[in-house]
Amino acid sequence: MSSIITITPNPCVDKNTTIKGLQPDKKLRCSKPVFEPGGGGINVSRAIQKLQGSSTAIYPAGGHTGVFLNKLLEKENIKSIVINTKDYTRENIMVVDELTNKQYRFCMPGPLLTEDEWQDCLHAIESINDVEYIVASGSLPPGAPVDFFGRIAIIAKNKKAKLVLDTSGEALKYALREGVYLWKPNLSELSFYSGFNEITTDIAFEAAKKIIAGGMAEIIVTSLGAAGAILVTKNIAERFVTPVVQRKSTVGAGDSMVAGIVVSLSKGKNLSEAVSYGVACGTAVTMNPGTELCKLADVEKLYEQMGSINYGDYK
Repeated sequence: MSSIITITPNPCVDKNTTIKGLQPDKKLRCSKPVFEPGGGGINVSRAIQKLQGSSTAIYPAGGHTGVFLNKLLEKENIKSIVINTKDYTRENIMVVDELTNKQYRFCMPGPLLTEDEWQDCLHAIESINDVEYIVASGSLPPGAPVDFFGRIAIIAKNKKAKLVLDTSGEALKYALREGVYLWKPNLSELSFYSGFNEITTDIAFEAAKKIIAGGMAEIIVTSLGAAGAILVTKNIAERFVTPVVQRKSTVGAGDSMVAGIVVSLSKGKNLSEAVSYGVACGTAVTMNPGTELCKLADVEKLYEQMGSINYGDYK
């Protein structure tokens, strides 16, 4: 299998629990919490492991929460390169109200990275040889430069590696200026970059086509949530339709989609097959509660039921 590395500049420990009715100014009795490692690239590496693939996860970690994060990943046999930080790793909290089945997600800003620490993250990527895919995913913590992902794009080009990007905001713009192999936005992220206040599926095809024509990405896979995803390249426009499932949580769906795509490509699948498999992975996540990622058996079953619509070739 091809060499895959993931980079997570703002990892976390995810704490999941449930309550019986959300009320202000009350002591809310919670269920026993479940702790899981989190953050974009880390979740991609975890999903790759569940899909019987392998990767190396690079991330900064510090304090007692950083030690805990490392132990959680060791339990899942995730190969890691850890950049030690002075500040402690953040914790995120997800609470499900059992009375309404609504999900509340509390995301902390993350530790302050020093220049030496974020530089060490970049050096770790540079130090790995024979890399084919670099997956850069998630938000930036305080202290990291806004062009952090753009710097990774330059490293990827120098290593002749394929950069797969899943981030948002200003950091996204700097990365796309350098050009990436594959960008995985949702509709709102595609809208933000394209300058639309609101974007429909039909407009999404044209918006993605313009970005690709501008040399900012070779492939754009836009997540449509429960409606599936659309794939656009210089020559392809295809929509993938997912089977209907009972949705319990959407946490980690995008990361699992990215994992499925990259694993499939690394095994020699064509692009349409890879995206279809990735969408099946993302859908499989929604069948599980909390921050639990995809299960291989669910993925394989959903992949057999996937459908697609070819919107014609762009010439």
